Amino acid sequence: MITLSFCVFQPKRRENGELNKAKEGMMDLLTNAFGIHERALGVRSQRMEVLARNIANADTPNYKAEELDFKAMLKETQREYIAATHEKHFAALQEQPDNGMRYRVPFNSSFDGNTVEINVEQANFGKAAADYQTTLSFLENRISGLRKAIKGE
Repeated sequence: MITLSFCVFQPKRRENGELNKAKEGMMDLLTNAFGIHERALGVRSQRMEVLARNIANADTPNYKAEELDFKAMLKETQREYIAATHEKHFAALQEQPDNGMRYRVPFNSSFDGNTVEINVEQANFGKAAADYQTTLSFLENRISGLRKAIKGE
């Protein structure tokens, strides 16, 4: 698992109390530089964990293969939920966040109730690993571009 860490800079205040606009703009640039790709990397990592868990349980009786719905997970990052101050406020309006977990329907049934198909899981894991690497490469290029911009190259 790769962890990205960031430095936080506090903008200097001018004598009259206004924020230094240039540094504030820099903070916005650093905060928004990665956009949806930062979240996409986390979702792709979760998907690989789910697929690895499916492969590990290929011989477990009655194990149901799971799948992570990538589109549902990314859609959840853009939704805002109503926060009630009391448990009965807005009870009919509240939606629960979609965690993106789905059970996979197998192509072939097995006699022990296990829905993991090892060849399908391995193919999906390979594709997920390639997608993860692609997103990671994109973020690395973005970081490299920011470094060059900060250094003035």
